[in-house]
Amino acid sequence: MAFTWKTYWHDFVDLIFPRCCEACKEAMVGNEQIICTQCRATLPRVESDSVARSAVAAKFVAYKEVTGVASFLVFTKRGKVQNLLHALKYQNKPEVGVLLGKMMAQELKESDGCPAADLIVSVPLHEKRRKERGYNQSDAIAEGLSEITGIPWSGSMLARIRYTKSQTGKTKTERQENVKDIFEAVNPQQIQGKRVILVDDVLTTGATLESCLNVLLRAGCDNIHIMTIAAAQQ
Repeated sequence: MAFTWKTYWHDFVDLIFPRCCEACKEAMVGNEQIICTQCRATLPRVESDSVARSAVAAKFVAYKEVTGVASFLVFTKRGKVQNLLHALKYQNKPEVGVLLGKMMAQELKESDGCPAADLIVSVPLHEKRRKERGYNQSDAIAEGLSEITGIPWSGSMLARIRYTKSQTGKTKTERQENVKDIFEAVNPQQIQGKRVILVDDVLTTGATLESCLNVLLRAGCDNIHIMTIAAAQQ
């Protein structure tokens, strides 16, 4: 009986204050959480080799230490993936990043596409921006990836030592200049010789990731696999 009343209560609350899917913004039903069942199945996936063939990825595969570049979802303006990333970054919903990390990791495992690695490293935010937001969205994604893969993650291997303006709206050249020499390795001895998965939210020009990549290589990483939740359409 208690369970029945609890169920009725949740149904009543959902009727008055409907829980909405962070992707499509429609009301969710039953036990659906964060992203509705329909969107989980139909969010636009990146074709398995399309990122690797892109011009952006070409800059990474030129590094012999980079073992691969993988993105999960296709980012389009005003689309469902943008809704998810906006909720993650600007609406105080790190749980969106954790879930997306889990979803990406699960699909990689099912397709035998999960790379062998010793550590997952997230792209850091400057301390000022992290305090403004309350968290680093890339940490949330890394946490989700780690939970499914069992690979430990760390948000403290890299630090952003210079505050910069958002990359949004900048040209490719401006993005590269904006992130030049802004990262450093905090614990290089813990990175040396390690196989690392480097995680960020979106792959656009790759400028931020390349800046982090160079720091990790100077710190002595054995190899690096790059992963992002989304990739901008090329």
